[in-house]
Amino acid sequence: MGCSATDIAEALRSAAAVIDEHRDELVELDREIGDGDHGENMKRGFTAVLSTLDTAVPDTPGAVLKVAATTLISKVGGAAGPLYGTAFLRAATALGDRSELDAADVATALRAALEGVQARGKAEQGDKTMVDALVPAVAAVEAAKGGSVAEVLAAAADAADEGARSTVDLVARKGRASYLGERSAGHLDPGARSTALLVRSFAEAAK
Repeated sequence: MGCSATDIAEALRSAAAVIDEHRDELVELDREIGDGDHGENMKRGFTAVLSTLDTAVPDTPGAVLKVAATTLISKVGGAAGPLYGTAFLRAATALGDRSELDAADVATALRAALEGVQARGKAEQGDKTMVDALVPAVAAVEAAKGGSVAEVLAAAADAADEGARSTVDLVARKGRASYLGERSAGHLDPGARSTALLVRSFAEAAK
């Protein structure tokens, strides 16, 4: 059974609930090496996504993701809005007008999202950014051939969690955290953490 537009909308509702639950954690992580606004910005953006979806759910998964993208770009402050918005927009474009998604489509969407984030933010794995969670997530999905949507997303979530944890020991080379130089080491990157939280919420919603 494929993943429909309604399923994608439910996954985004799950994501919004997870971001709301972890808002204070993300604020604290960002306060340590950034502006301290990541949690509130993400909460504002996903609350707006919910409001849009409560009005109407588009007909295809790609169209749902496009709505999320444009909402996040317009509502989320700082770097997160353009980066997450670009990720969702690239995923939506890659999916086209497919009415249902299988595991291969999920891999296609995640790969496009990663490429969009890297094109926008110019970050590579090891720079202590959300890319450190996304790269292993994409690799896990692409390696989990033949699995269901739920199975490949579970693998992606585990990999994203591990990738986010790896940022603790890294020295930031991109974003505001890079201003701290060596002092940025020892802290979990808030963007990598929020990315891991989102991938995990999508995996839970797919079960």
